[in-house]
Amino acid sequence: MALLARYGGDAKPLAGGQSLMPLLNFRLARPAALVDLNRIAPLAGIREVNGHVAFGAMTRQRSVEFSPVVARALPLLAEATRWVGHLPIRSRGTIGGSLAHADPSAEYPAVLTALDGTVVVRGPKGERVLTAGQLFETYLTTTLAPDELLTEVRLPAMPAAAGWAFEEFARRHGDFAIVGIAAAVWRDRDRVTARLATAGTGPVPVRLRGAEEILEREGVGEQAVMAAAARAAALVTPDSDLHASADYRKNLTRVLTERALRRAIGRMT
Repeated sequence: MALLARYGGDAKPLAGGQSLMPLLNFRLARPAALVDLNRIAPLAGIREVNGHVAFGAMTRQRSVEFSPVVARALPLLAEATRWVGHLPIRSRGTIGGSLAHADPSAEYPAVLTALDGTVVVRGPKGERVLTAGQLFETYLTTTLAPDELLTEVRLPAMPAAAGWAFEEFARRHGDFAIVGIAAAVWRDRDRVTARLATAGTGPVPVRLRGAEEILEREGVGEQAVMAAAARAAALVTPDSDLHASADYRKNLTRVLTERALRRAIGRMT
């Protein structure tokens, strides 16, 4: 943090470098200095704390992918991780770096949003704990100050009986998602709880609360699933770009929400 402050906001932290290095190569980022975080051992690791799983920001995506703690307590995150890039990218990329980069088509921001996770941010003025809504501002932009570091990610453990699914469509596996859907569903006695969030449908991940409410009110039958998927498409306002039109992304949101819900419901116990 002292090094970040020394350069007056013109330094960049270097985590896995899987997004930052291409930006440097294309001269889209021109920081005065890079502050390498890779030798700060306490910034990596996975542990369970009071019903949450805490990840050091420098925890590699490969470690997340093969963690028995994640497989048991956060199967949605484990499944989403398999969609992240390719083996070399996951071997270097970090969970904190992905969230701080704030690419709205990335998988981890969608999971953080769906599961009501938080991040811990440290700076000269102390520590802040931010929700996904408080962290993500717009495309590739967060509310982190130039002299702050994202140090930890906290996700509440999913109920043991929960079903989950991460559905994504990209031109090739490992490409940026055109649309992705994170879904988790569980039942507590007669009450259904649903969590749905998108990737790739706007400048930040979108929590599909209106679609969740349909399932929580009407249950997890076929008609409720189809109604929730239609509502999901109505809730997003994606942009058109060279990859897909806004209408195409809205339709993908409906299709992938329906697929994700069917798989998640099929996994409920």
